[in-house]
Amino acid sequence: MTPRCCTLAVSAALCLLTVLCSHGAPVSPTGARRIVCELYGRCGDELYDPAHYCCHDQAVVPLARMHGCGNCTYRVCFEQCCPLSLTVKLRDQDCSAAAGPGDRLCHR
Repeated sequence: MTPRCCTLAVSAALCLLTVLCSHGAPVSPTGARRIVCELYGRCGDELYDPAHYCCHDQAVVPLARMHGCGNCTYRVCFEQCCPLSLTVKLRDQDCSAAAGPGDRLCHR
């Protein structure tokens, strides 16, 4: 396939998924919309494959995306930087909580 055909095919597939995942999709039989939409995540208006990407700050990013926190790096899909204490914690943990055994202390 030429690059133009690939772009057209990907665009058509995303358009179809958007129609199927919308709440008022008249073409999806009962349960089909739910099955298709569970395979993909939604980040704002974009759909993404959660096996390869995540939603971070309203943007779709690869699971391997790394950011800096002091002298540490962390995976934005799984961890967060707590700037006041310069610790890296799991995304669902509260930054104001005391540092725990799984947290990493970082230096400036």
